Amino acid sequence: MARSGPHIIVPHVIVLGNEKGGSGKSTTAMHLIVALLAAGKRVGSIDLDARQGSLSRYLENRRKSSDGMLTPLAMPAHIGIRQSEADSREMAKAEDEANLEAALAQLQACDFIVIDTPGSDNALSRAAHIRADTLISPLNDSFLDLDLFGRIEDAGATIRRPSIYAETVWEQRKRRAMAGGRPIDWVVMRNRLSSLDARNKRDIGRLLDQLSRRIGFRLAPGFTERVIFRELFPRGLTLLDLSRQDAGVQWRMSHVAARAEVRDLLATLNLVPDVVD
Repeated sequence: MARSGPHIIVPHVIVLGNEKGGSGKSTTAMHLIVALLAAGKRVGSIDLDARQGSLSRYLENRRKSSDGMLTPLAMPAHIGIRQSEADSREMAKAEDEANLEAALAQLQACDFIVIDTPGSDNALSRAAHIRADTLISPLNDSFLDLDLFGRIEDAGATIRRPSIYAETVWEQRKRRAMAGGRPIDWVVMRNRLSSLDARNKRDIGRLLDQLSRRIGFRLAPGFTERVIFRELFPRGLTLLDLSRQDAGVQWRMSHVAARAEVRDLLATLNLVPDVVD
């Protein structure tokens, strides 16, 4: 966490970014939020996809579940932002950036701010990326999803060059550096890993390793496709909440494995002490 002066805390901004929907950004954001809260941090969250509002709905479900519990669930200070509908592209961009700045200012007292971005390229998403201290990009383990990061050629044998999303991140990194900001720690996490197609996993892993050395991101373990993640959403819970007696979820072996995945991700990010018991 950066500090400016002896009494001013500058929040550490974590952005969940990927231009493809369904990559697991909101699920990852929610687990990070709860992990940070469990570590005793003051946490703010911003949903930049307020029209779809996956993170906002997740938190609303959490609030409703909390109302029926003996001990309330920890909650972040949350803000949802809708993309500008101004006719002029320049006016829309200015309005989006002003709305994001206002939200960040409102959450200035937080230790961490977690921002969930839409699965598309727009001015609001780009404005968030340039403000990221840590950028986390969940990536489904498929060649189709990987193609947004690097242009795959030779029947999947090589990556010829960075693709559209990687180029977007590169541009925001340059803009941030020119403005005197700290480098963005970019972490790509492999989500929805399959235990069946070992060859596919090896090939994608090899290509990601090539690309990480070329454009500078770290690789992190992600979440396997597990039913538990879908089951927890309507209740607003995360795997970190399941040790509570009032969680109302019966433990299964798959939950233990899923919590281990969360532990591995948190260890790679190295943002807070281990909070998964």
